[in-house]
Amino acid sequence: MKAILCTTYGGPELLKYTETSDPQIGEQEVLIQVAACAVNYPDVLIIQNKYQFKPELPFSPGGEVSGIVLKVGTAVKHLKEGQKVLALCGWGGFAEKVKVEANRVFPVPPQMDFITAASTLYTFGTSYYALKNRAQIKSGETLLVLGASGGVGLAAVELGKLMGAKVIAAASRAEKLAICKEKGADVLINYEEEDLKEKVKSLTDGKGVDVVLDVVGDKYAEPALRSMAWKGRYLVVGFAAGEIPKLPFNLALLKGCAVMGVFWGRFSSEEPKEAQQNLMELVSYIQKGKIKQHIFKTYSLKDSPSALADMMERKVIGKAVVVVNEGLLAKDKEKSTQKAEEVAKENGQQDSAHQETKPIKIKKASDLQKLIGKALGKSRAVTVSQDLIQKFAETTQDLQWIHTDVEKAALLLPEGKNLAHGYLTLSLIPHLLYELLPLDGLEMALNYGTEKVRFPAPVHSGDQIHLEASVLKIEQGQEGTAKLFLQAQLFSNRFEKPVCVAEMISLLRF
Repeated sequence: MKAILCTTYGGPELLKYTETSDPQIGEQEVLIQVAACAVNYPDVLIIQNKYQFKPELPFSPGGEVSGIVLKVGTAVKHLKEGQKVLALCGWGGFAEKVKVEANRVFPVPPQMDFITAASTLYTFGTSYYALKNRAQIKSGETLLVLGASGGVGLAAVELGKLMGAKVIAAASRAEKLAICKEKGADVLINYEEEDLKEKVKSLTDGKGVDVVLDVVGDKYAEPALRSMAWKGRYLVVGFAAGEIPKLPFNLALLKGCAVMGVFWGRFSSEEPKEAQQNLMELVSYIQKGKIKQHIFKTYSLKDSPSALADMMERKVIGKAVVVVNEGLLAKDKEKSTQKAEEVAKENGQQDSAHQETKPIKIKKASDLQKLIGKALGKSRAVTVSQDLIQKFAETTQDLQWIHTDVEKAALLLPEGKNLAHGYLTLSLIPHLLYELLPLDGLEMALNYGTEKVRFPAPVHSGDQIHLEASVLKIEQGQEGTAKLFLQAQLFSNRFEKPVCVAEMISLLRF
């Protein structure tokens, strides 16, 4: 496979684009065909031997990837070959294939593209953990973001606004601050041209800020700490400006503020359930359009050292991404387009078919005999909404997350949507049957029973369902009664095969 290798510590210019052997996985690992790999500041540090994790030479940088599962270890149960995933590999991502511990690999909703998937975890994951779990920021508080134009910084600007904070974005150049403004920052500070402490003091009427999220460190840290409000929270995220600051901790005493470390990688290892919950919430925000990654530029695998150079020179605004496999991206885009076209076409066909259907009218029990063996046509399509699924779950007390937890389903289920209960699907048949077989002379109808019920395919939230039915037999009873035996099939707009098959028996009285 092709890969970018670090064979000696130093700058990006020392990296080599070369052929290397495929990784061999263990029983708890997964082999991923890499589609895209995000560029993060730790990648710059790791090739210089300045990061806390120090892989043996030679190695590939790149710690955040998206792609397709090629192989799973024998002990891996929650992933399968061919699955679309994102992963935190630490290093190894600037390569066509990478092995990753299975507990650091996450399924990706089908509708999320590879670029977005590869560029979400480090930046939004770090900022969300910092603001939600560490600072526990509240609506109405003031948030100062240092290094606001970088990946983590821009994510903090967006999330801060989403969480109800007043956001002050601080960065070094006008073009960087312009992007921060687009992402929702309320106030901008160019800390290369303005006195950070005095500017914050002026903006907050001397009160100071409730939360500082510091990605840059260096000379900007102390004036930011001096700008804290009483009981503020100072979030130490990184040191992109170069130097680790030496802070006078009497300031923390005087201001009653907390200085908090933000190490998202360790958080995800130490508290996997909380990290998983955060990820599900972020995916939901992305799908709803509430947050969106700003992509600075994409690079080819061969040109990925240039991405690291841009990161070192602080040129990157938002996120830089290395596209490792153009073919996977193109195939994924084509698949999404085809799916949308198929759904639109099927919906149109269903509408057309329903308009052409002319139900047969029955006025008395003896008239039913002429229907034996005949198809009754196709009903209109009804939408199985998430609201309908939720109400059925509450009524039946079947509240499994696959039916009710939208965020978790978006992350973990193959289609990214909740599943309808099988019996909810079955229960739609009588309602749709009335359209195909209106019985004008009917006094009463009872569901007498069902036989041979099967659910060959799943129904997801938002699917459109229609009924096709035929009469199997009629058993005449006494005093204007009859048993009606029907073959019923429910179809969705997703599958050619039925999603529910059943023999329905109704007791009719005319």
